[in-house]
Amino acid sequence: MILCGKIALNQRKFGENMDEKIILTSEDGEELPCYVLEETRVAGCDYVLVTDSQEGDGECYILKDISKPEEATAIYEVVEDEKEQQYLARIFRELLEDVDLEF
Repeated sequence: MILCGKIALNQRKFGENMDEKIILTSEDGEELPCYVLEETRVAGCDYVLVTDSQEGDGECYILKDISKPEEATAIYEVVEDEKEQQYLARIFRELLEDVDLEF
């Protein structure tokens, strides 16, 4: 699944804005409001861990930024490869020690 997030070039790194809601749009135009839990960079690729719920239990998605640096809109792809997903899940679990993540 490909998702587009309208995030300005200078805001692709979320940093202090992790709790802000972002709106991702699927290829078929469906909007998915998400909250960024964490971000990381692995082998030159940027990944973000998002959830659909700001508090409590919610669905988590690991997204890979597949857009070009000069593009105004970030383009994310849901990580569906099981090995890549498991590897990234371990990294995000280490980064978010106080959050219980299940994929």
